[in-house]
Amino acid sequence: MTPQPTCKPDSRRGFIPPRNEEEQFLFKRFQELAQQARQKNIPRYSGFLSDREQDLARAAMNKAGWEEYGFQGGYPQSERQVLCIEPADSWQEQPVAGLIIRPGRGSQKQPQHKDYLGSLLGLGLERECIGDIVPALDGSYAIVFVLEDKAGFIKDQLCQVGSVSVSLDDWDPDGPEKLELPQRTIKTASLSSLRTDAFLAAAMNTSRSNAAEFIRSGRVEINHIPVDRPHEEIFLGDVFTVRGKGRFRLESIGGKSRKDRIFVEYFQY
Repeated sequence: MTPQPTCKPDSRRGFIPPRNEEEQFLFKRFQELAQQARQKNIPRYSGFLSDREQDLARAAMNKAGWEEYGFQGGYPQSERQVLCIEPADSWQEQPVAGLIIRPGRGSQKQPQHKDYLGSLLGLGLERECIGDIVPALDGSYAIVFVLEDKAGFIKDQLCQVGSVSVSLDDWDPDGPEKLELPQRTIKTASLSSLRTDAFLAAAMNTSRSNAAEFIRSGRVEINHIPVDRPHEEIFLGDVFTVRGKGRFRLESIGGKSRKDRIFVEYFQY
């Protein structure tokens, strides 16, 4: 019999060391940036990082004994962020720029997030050059965060997103085009146990056996790390990516019902 997880309501998943050559290379790169900043007393910046890559960056800074660092993504709730290693008495840069992309007037089909990302990558940019892409709720524009040294190139080269002509300008946070973040609808579920299959069954409104099949088939990641065990324990703040179904974030783990089921809250991105 598989032991039942005993995760406390406020427990978070511990750090997972680099798992492969790519992550080991990235970990060493972060350490090298910290070493350069220390030796030359100059700021050093990474590209945009995923949640998992940010965890690796924090661990690398801790191992290097470097405390003068932070993350920037262009706005406080950003998901993809740049590691900023900035000695206290050094000159500092603004590594992130915001651009506003406006579809041409009369466009019948408004571009979606995937359209903006695909067109930006189509310019030959690496994914690390591009941060969050936030379309306006009415689809009339999108705000994209990019590495500052790529902003001019993008403004010069990007003239179409999908089949829609676009124009670009620097984004002014105080201008008329506001950053409109979608409202997250918090949902509640009760789980028989704090296992991945139990949570995904509730989040996807499917059976536990079907959720387990998604996991075994390699279609599920937790915090950008693939999982293949249905009984994998879940923790507060975990982000579940299910290929073809979307992403879910576990927001809270509460008490138990009279039938010994565990209450959780989550939302879907």
